[in-house]
Amino acid sequence: MMLYNVSVSIDPSIESDWVCWMQECHIPEVLQTKCFSKCVLSKVHGNEADECTFSVLYWALSKEDYERYLLVHAPRLQVDHSARYEGKFVAFRTTMDLISELIP
Repeated sequence: MMLYNVSVSIDPSIESDWVCWMQECHIPEVLQTKCFSKCVLSKVHGNEADECTFSVLYWALSKEDYERYLLVHAPRLQVDHSARYEGKFVAFRTTMDLISELIP
């Protein structure tokens, strides 16, 4: 299992529109690629009062699924996001290997 996290800091003036678009359009499109089994959208609470940062965490079943996403799907989907919110966001991407998932 591989986790793909996109941390996105956005202009607070677009927060409502961005969250709605992510939930209704972008994340469903990413999941339709079948490269990820699920996604968790979270708001990050930092030290700055006006900070508006989110974590979009996708779960890939394998490194190959993640790599297929990057090669085949990511360019188009990232262009769509950039065109819609140009100049109003900064994104930082990381990957993680899932070691264990503990559920009580």
